[in-house]
Amino acid sequence: MTAPLFPPTHSEALAKAAAVDPERYARTRNALTGDVSYLSPYLTHGLIDVPSVLQQVAAKHRIGWDTKFVFELGWREYFSHVWSHLNEGIWNEPHDPPAQRYAETMPADIVNATTGVPIIDQQIRALYSTGYLHNHARMWIASYVVHLRKVSWRAGARWMYAHLLDGDLASNTLSWQWVAGTWTGKPYLFNAENVARYAPGVDCRNTLIDQSYEALGAFAYGNDFVKAARIDGAQMIEPTVSAEPPKHPAIQRATEFQATSPRAWLMHPWALHPPQLDAQTPVIGVINSEFHARYPWSEQRWRFVLDAMEIACSHILVGTTDELTRALKGVALHATQTLNPHYDDLIARLVPLAPLPPRAFKNPNLLKRSFTSFWNHINREAFPL
Repeated sequence: MTAPLFPPTHSEALAKAAAVDPERYARTRNALTGDVSYLSPYLTHGLIDVPSVLQQVAAKHRIGWDTKFVFELGWREYFSHVWSHLNEGIWNEPHDPPAQRYAETMPADIVNATTGVPIIDQQIRALYSTGYLHNHARMWIASYVVHLRKVSWRAGARWMYAHLLDGDLASNTLSWQWVAGTWTGKPYLFNAENVARYAPGVDCRNTLIDQSYEALGAFAYGNDFVKAARIDGAQMIEPTVSAEPPKHPAIQRATEFQATSPRAWLMHPWALHPPQLDAQTPVIGVINSEFHARYPWSEQRWRFVLDAMEIACSHILVGTTDELTRALKGVALHATQTLNPHYDDLIARLVPLAPLPPRAFKNPNLLKRSFTSFWNHINREAFPL
């Protein structure tokens, strides 16, 4: 049996961080077969944080503001910076989209990976099988969905978020906005030549993307819809997404929970690595059903989170904010805050002084709408190591 690509443990996160070679990363990261870190699921779900990743890499390599790997970690903290200022406003469009009309649902041939564009179909299947996509593949899929198939970026963002193990609301939502052109005012486009450069061996000649950038740009700014590909006998392959976690022996409803300890560490899906605790302090996991009703997950993502929780937790409770608050009333709790909707409200009620996850880079007091302005602001400071 093949070992899982993402074992949901802190030790695996540390091992992946320690294995990063910044020079090889900088040379090869743009290729689909390049040397990327595979750290994103661990960062998203709090099995490791950005400062710890930098410490692991710096133990073996010289790194600084001019290191490409550091620059890419900066994007994660930039998206978090924007979210900390805008909150749910990350779904609003600062710029008008290129075209005037977009479909509000994902076409069946896209979710079935039967578009007839090899790189799109291949990478959607990879998303379903691994829960992960190379950054270039994410950009290609988003560009194809929005600009060539005229599907709303919001519909695409929600679909991809549900299947990504590293689905971070800020990073995913704002990246789709960036590709759509609604964040910067300029749409991201790609063609068959670009695919051939970064995914050699995937032949996209004589497909919809085998056009000049001028032709693709004209299409992006037009309002013509491309008819869905018709592949006879094609079956739905998109994994089911669910607002409810799958059956798991450690899960119970919050309404059925009786606390037996006067204190506990509160674990949630974005803080899956508890600090060093004494043996008398239990860890209680929480799943906020209101959040997942809005943002359902694939079973693969549920399993990643629940398996990590099961390692540390004495109980995993599922319920609404009110149900979880009542169940844990009277327990002295410690937790890490999160920006995720409903979870942020829950933790604010239960642990009013909970700290946010540690950042490596300064969070500017004023919103920096562009990454360039954010980056130029933060690297005036001494490198944080």
